[in-house]
Amino acid sequence: MSKRDEKIAAMIAEAKKLNLPISDDLITKVAIGLGSVLYNKDTATVACGQTTELEIVKNNYLKKKLALSNSDSELDAAIKEICEQLGSANRNKYRVHFYALLAMKFNKTDIYA
Repeated sequence: MSKRDEKIAAMIAEAKKLNLPISDDLITKVAIGLGSVLYNKDTATVACGQTTELEIVKNNYLKKKLALSNSDSELDAAIKEICEQLGSANRNKYRVHFYALLAMKFNKTDIYA
């Protein structure tokens, strides 16, 4: 099993553990899309307590990747919702899950087709 396959399997297992409603296929496609981000402990997770991190999610993922033109307040609210969904006690809010949930929320999973 390749290193990427191991990471994807770990992300699928973690999603099941957290009871996240994300398909294995979507996790796989988001993980492949993230590329090398998966292998760095710092970039593989989203720090919900860091404003700069959340701005990166909003600008680079929601606005650029998903091409959303919603208001900043609406995008910020969606990010906050995903932070809460992943749990305040959960120290590892993996970017794969975070992005998959955001794509699902905004009905943009087709970009991973």
